[in-house]
Amino acid sequence: MGAPIASKPGPLSLNTVTVKEKWGLAECIEGCARHGIPGISPWRDVLQAMGVEKAARAIRDAGLSVSGLCRGGMFPAADAAGRAAAIEDNRRAIAEAHALGAACLVMVCGGLPPGSKDLDGARAMVRDGLHAIMEEARAAGVTIALEPLHPMTCADRSVLSTLGQALDLCDELGAGSGVALDVYHVWWDPALRAGVERAGKRIAAFHVCDWLVPTVDTVFDRGLPGEGVIDIPGIRAMVEAQGYRGHTEVEILSRRWWAADPDEVLEDIKRRHASAC
Repeated sequence: MGAPIASKPGPLSLNTVTVKEKWGLAECIEGCARHGIPGISPWRDVLQAMGVEKAARAIRDAGLSVSGLCRGGMFPAADAAGRAAAIEDNRRAIAEAHALGAACLVMVCGGLPPGSKDLDGARAMVRDGLHAIMEEARAAGVTIALEPLHPMTCADRSVLSTLGQALDLCDELGAGSGVALDVYHVWWDPALRAGVERAGKRIAAFHVCDWLVPTVDTVFDRGLPGEGVIDIPGIRAMVEAQGYRGHTEVEILSRRWWAADPDEVLEDIKRRHASAC
């Protein structure tokens, strides 16, 4: 990548989706504490299953930092009622992130409504939804971190496909907005370096995993860092050159790794965090 590599990655954080098939949030909290992993990033389904207050207390008692809450977004809908419901759900997500003391609320913004081919319209719904929640997010002190997703997910998961698009929205939204960079989704972008430099202090989260060759499932076949073709240390150096000193969050969506023993996965993540991140 051409940039100097930092001596070691930032503190490790476990995104709970990495072990979602075998551990709930309570087990993830205990596992992070037992393995010496200082950060955690819950998904809202496991957070709600445990209970927000109970989870927040357990995370504090374990001495863990919350690198992010996954996820808000999913704004596009087929009708006004669906769009209003999405905005209300995002307001609940802001309250949950505040209760956890999360560094940010990660936004997976949503794809095309069922049956729609109106890409511009879906992007307008995302823009409108974000504007609708920003005042509440700023009042709660919750950073809204827009996560651009790989273009392969544009139809069903996110019409926000590039870092440049995310930063254009941040320019509109102003204070309290930022970006979540997941190497899986941005590594391919020829404008990545320029985008990272433009993002500057607005980088709110840094997610790592790897792109396997071949990839047999475009959503659920991520690799652990070092298993694939992404230059994770090179991207990290670019991010840290902008002053990012937050967690290196491992987020693995993989049926192969979900079938493994979670304790073994965490041990492997720790080794790879030291050598491949």
